[in-house]
Amino acid sequence: MKKLNVYISRQIIIGFLLVTFSLMSILWLTQSLRFVELVTNKGLPLSLFIKLTSCLMPRLFSLLSPISLFVAVLFVYNRMLSDRELVVMQSAGISPWQNSKPAVYVGIFFSLFGLYINNFAIPYAEKEFNDLEWQVKNNVSHLMFREGEFTTLQNGLTVFITEHEKNDSVKGILINDERDPQVKVTVTAEHGIIVYTEKGPRLIMNNGVRQEITNKSGQFSSLSFDRYSVDFGAQSSGKKKDDSARSKTLTELFDAKNNPELTSQEANRYIVEGHRRLMNPFFNLVLALVGCTGLLVGNFNRRGQGKIISLSIGAMVLIEACDLAFSNLCGKSLYFLILLYANLVLPFAACIYLLFFYNPAWFVRRHKKRSA
Repeated sequence: MKKLNVYISRQIIIGFLLVTFSLMSILWLTQSLRFVELVTNKGLPLSLFIKLTSCLMPRLFSLLSPISLFVAVLFVYNRMLSDRELVVMQSAGISPWQNSKPAVYVGIFFSLFGLYINNFAIPYAEKEFNDLEWQVKNNVSHLMFREGEFTTLQNGLTVFITEHEKNDSVKGILINDERDPQVKVTVTAEHGIIVYTEKGPRLIMNNGVRQEITNKSGQFSSLSFDRYSVDFGAQSSGKKKDDSARSKTLTELFDAKNNPELTSQEANRYIVEGHRRLMNPFFNLVLALVGCTGLLVGNFNRRGQGKIISLSIGAMVLIEACDLAFSNLCGKSLYFLILLYANLVLPFAACIYLLFFYNPAWFVRRHKKRSA
């Protein structure tokens, strides 16, 4: 029996990995499309692109893990039932609970692994993603300026850089500024350096010439300077913003009520995120039980188990939908947290009851008595 449980567990894990890899590949492709423009148009290094998209993986795994495990368990047990393996095991006196142990063991393993992902991997990945995103949006010296190319930062502002140097300094600068429709400005300088302010990145140039021409009158003026600065007017702030609840530690989430910078609704959202981090990994165990319970306690049908499989899928969809709906309600009032936990505990209790105490023969006898 032990070897059989190991074999079934191995089949479930293999199926889980295949489903998870397939779904994560699709979602990774859709999520990474928004960064493709940075590679093609702004010269984002491929290594930085890979880091950005890799930071999304822990969150995607956490979302897909329970569903993938449900699909794997449902497939493995349905195949065993179709091959009459479960029928033989039940005829030999093996109870539904004993047959469900491989799914339970795998569910517990991925629940514990999910706790690690939710409380350590995801916060770290979110912080890394925020830092990299800030670097992409604000580090214009390396990502927005290409050596020997004209770079259009926004409508009417074009910059040319001859060479990059260390410490965000640049050499051979040409700026054409037509943001003001009445005046055209051209600035050239030998050297410059990128600095970051609260309003965004700014280029400070040394030893250059500023030429200005008025469009209406055609008046031309020229000014030599030792030091001159140009604000790029970037929409993103030079400050790093990290207001995502996913990037916070568990202590910060549960202590959100004491954070004066958060509104009441934001504090509720942080607290709900903390509860979800502790609770959501155990959906791996619950959905694994949902996937196998119907097939283990239901009556065998030679034509297939389409009805039981449909009911199991419907139960899984209902659990996931209720989790999403109750999470939104908890963001408005923490009194709804009991519904969030009930959505986890009740399906688990129902599956345990069916595996231990459900007797199809008793149900059939009772149905016959009513018919008579």
